[in-house]
Amino acid sequence: MRAKGSLLIKGGRIVDPATGIDRVADLLVKNGLVEKISQPGERLGSKTQEVISAQGKVVVPGLIDIHTHLREPGREDEETILSGSQAAVAGGFTAVACMANTYPPIDSQEGVRFVLERAKQANCRIYPIAAVTKGLKGEELTEVADLVKSGTVAISDDGNPVTRSQIMRRALEYSKIFDIPIISHCEDRDLSSRGVINESYTSTLLGLGGIPSVSEEIMVARDIHLAQFTQGRLHLAHLSTAGSLSLVREAKGKGIRVTAEVTPHHLILSDELIRQSFDPNLKMNPPLREKKDIEALREGLADGTIDCIVTDHAPHSPEEKDVEFDAAPFGIIGLETSLGLILTELYHKGILGLKDIISLMSTNPAQILGLKGGSLKVGDPADITIIDLEREWKVKPSQFKSKSRNTPFGGWILKGKAIATIVGGGIVYREGI
Repeated sequence: MRAKGSLLIKGGRIVDPATGIDRVADLLVKNGLVEKISQPGERLGSKTQEVISAQGKVVVPGLIDIHTHLREPGREDEETILSGSQAAVAGGFTAVACMANTYPPIDSQEGVRFVLERAKQANCRIYPIAAVTKGLKGEELTEVADLVKSGTVAISDDGNPVTRSQIMRRALEYSKIFDIPIISHCEDRDLSSRGVINESYTSTLLGLGGIPSVSEEIMVARDIHLAQFTQGRLHLAHLSTAGSLSLVREAKGKGIRVTAEVTPHHLILSDELIRQSFDPNLKMNPPLREKKDIEALREGLADGTIDCIVTDHAPHSPEEKDVEFDAAPFGIIGLETSLGLILTELYHKGILGLKDIISLMSTNPAQILGLKGGSLKVGDPADITIIDLEREWKVKPSQFKSKSRNTPFGGWILKGKAIATIVGGGIVYREGI
């Protein structure tokens, strides 16, 4: 995925945590790679095929989402690799890693190759994450060596916990051999069974089945212990509780090879909102937690305990989602709202700096999965996002590029938006620039 010719991005504020750059400069792209970044006082020439004026805008390494559900194969009515990539670039993402819980699951070389073949027509880079267990059944480990050889960048049964400790142990041992992370969906289903929201005062008041925080924390603790024992690479998906955060912080202090992610919705929304609307778009797994958990997760971002922000983009058809709360499936979409939410709620409110946000949404995700991108270093692929920090816009699900509309953020006014997305030097999305 590389564009021929040249592109000059002029006068933008370049923010690249990987190289330490944070200044106004010109950026020249040639043959799909970063060719040059101007020195202070220097201006690059404009004898190029295309020039973008980025004055007053921010130019950053392309955003990378390492937790996306693209539903293909099997549920192309909800999303496809192509439509998901269109949603991704509209949200400023130049690369996404897609989870294995499709129909059939991505648990074989053929499944990985299918994704990579479909990805050739996508608007952004697509990286397959294959299953830990065959059929996502939790009973038999997949052929990890074959999956890695075929191009998988991680393995995960996300959507399902790996309940059997011996299976998780073996997976982590393979992660050490092949230097890929095991992405763990931490949930003890003996404790969360029949739950639909966080177990709290709210669930009691509403008479809804609760999912206790300890159902996540027990599995976080188990997997951390297994990672310590095996010296494998563990990545914890969608942390949602203060207790989980404390366990990760302690593990990192011991030098255990663990990384962790969080979603915008777990950083912004609490379970109390369900009392107001019973909106099925507020139903997700892990569930929305309490305000104390939100505060803890934000602290975890600020002190480096949490390594990245992901969307957990989970499309569902209206026929499935627009039903009674109990009957609705878990999950919401997020590729087109993630950046705007983080800038609105964390950057503009002074909770995180811009450099921190780019680290969490680009640099760190690239490092965790060993992906191209995450940097604007000369010679690196020209995967670039241009952001207007002051752009105010209204979330209109009917205008999403995604095939699905299941978001609780419809009607929200956000401040900050990706206005151009460049992949391999080619402009794949632009808006008003």
